[in-house]
Amino acid sequence: MSVKKKLSDMVRDKIRFKHCSISTEKTYIFWVKHYIFFHNKKHSINMAKTEIEEFLTFLAIKKQVSPTT
Repeated sequence: MSVKKKLSDMVRDKIRFKHCSISTEKTYIFWVKHYIFFHNKKHSINMAKTEIEEFLTFLAIKKQVSPTT
């Protein structure tokens, strides 16, 4: 039986491994949650470049989020 680790947990583990600040962790988790919900809670292991591009395009065009964000 294989248990898939949540994307937010994988990101959190990596951020803590790199000793980033708690505010950085919170910001990354914020955007990861938005990414997950944008793709209807589809697990990241089943997504690739196309899904990332769709999300970034949505943020840039529909939400007018700055590229530096």
